[in-house]
Amino acid sequence: MHQINRRFFLKSISIFGACLAGIISFPLKLWGGLTDKSLSNKSSGKSPSPRIIGGKSRVVLVRDSRVLNSSHEMDLSVACEMVSKGMLNLTGESSPDRAWKSLFRPKDIIGIKVNALGGRQIATHSGIVEAVISGLKLAGIPEKNIIVWDRLTKELRSAGYTINKSSSGVKCFGTDIDYDRYPEMVGSIGSCFSTIISRHCTALINIPVLKDHDLAGVSLSLKNFYGAIHNPNKYHDNKCDPYIADLNTHPYIKDKLRLIVCDAITLQYQGGPAYKPQWALANHSLLLSQDSVAIDKIGARLIEEKRKEKGLPSLKEAGREPIHIATAAKKGLGIDNLDEIEFIYRRGR
Repeated sequence: MHQINRRFFLKSISIFGACLAGIISFPLKLWGGLTDKSLSNKSSGKSPSPRIIGGKSRVVLVRDSRVLNSSHEMDLSVACEMVSKGMLNLTGESSPDRAWKSLFRPKDIIGIKVNALGGRQIATHSGIVEAVISGLKLAGIPEKNIIVWDRLTKELRSAGYTINKSSSGVKCFGTDIDYDRYPEMVGSIGSCFSTIISRHCTALINIPVLKDHDLAGVSLSLKNFYGAIHNPNKYHDNKCDPYIADLNTHPYIKDKLRLIVCDAITLQYQGGPAYKPQWALANHSLLLSQDSVAIDKIGARLIEEKRKEKGLPSLKEAGREPIHIATAAKKGLGIDNLDEIEFIYRRGR
């Protein structure tokens, strides 16, 4: 039997009451790091391409200074070039359509998880999302099978997204109050999941932003899924560790995640997760991987390098080392050893 300590028992009781306001009933499950394939709602299976290529996790960085014009507006054609170049290098395929088809199937229901929390200035750029959607179309994914989502509809709107809850076209909306009725328990986490991730999507694309976090150290791929549960505020103790890692071990995330495209067009190296212009700068980059741990390791290193350049202490010296990345690696979510990460850097014109 799973042993549940007193603190966790009391926490699970408190979240149980909060979840009863949800719309869809879902039986309580205890996840001891186990995977139940039946819960991948009509899933067409995991990514056809392995996350580990040639014994290493691959992370691709694409940089192109043309992606933002003099008014800091995004050039969509350049964004599409960057995503396409990244996908070719990530998958090793010979053409963009083959690259996308290696990861996705026409019957997939794709949930694109963005990060809109910080407002338009530090949110996932809608142009990057459009570029990803263009790629999905190459794999034969119809628009009606794509959901762009985050925690709150109002935050998506504030970040510049056009909300669409109709049955036609690409959908875009927040979870708002639409969480599963009962909590799922995995490790130290007890939460009601967004029905978008639990009931609707068969595959996930994670598009976080490259930014500092005042408690976890960084807010990148792994932490972006705090937007998938009803009570993320409860899981910020001890630098959010082991909570971030535990959350990502749940089959709703682990079994459905196919691709991470980290929006590093802007890099914020201090003062996050809210937008702080004095510590944010144009970075003109994207990071792509299938390994959440590896991409977060590289992203955290980029933030550390910028902090050093700007005369700031390291995240460890500042008391907020992103220890959740190593914890996630120990839980089998990916690789955090830089010697085992294949880092590919591609510069545009």
